[in-house]
Amino acid sequence: MASENLVTQESYNPNHLLDILIERLNLKNDAALSRALEVAPPVISKIRHRRLPVGASMLIRMHEVSTMSVRELRDLMGDRRTKYRLSDAQGKPKPAPAQPAGDKQANS
Repeated sequence: MASENLVTQESYNPNHLLDILIERLNLKNDAALSRALEVAPPVISKIRHRRLPVGASMLIRMHEVSTMSVRELRDLMGDRRTKYRLSDAQGKPKPAPAQPAGDKQANS
């Protein structure tokens, strides 16, 4: 299992994705890419230095700007997962906060 994680980490390369986007959009640099994607320049820098993952909203924005499919974008950065696991907390509604007995009568 540990070797499997190591392989996926080694193949993950967001720089390749950013470089291809710059090339396909005929841009000069990361600053131009950040303007095209309408994100702050530090976001691109953090992605390039692997301090920020390429999230779903960023992939969708890249898709809108480049017209490349999300699957193709994910392949370019080495993300070839076919399934995603969600934590137990995701997708569940938050429990309603309990109201003190006095508040119930005041609201009626």
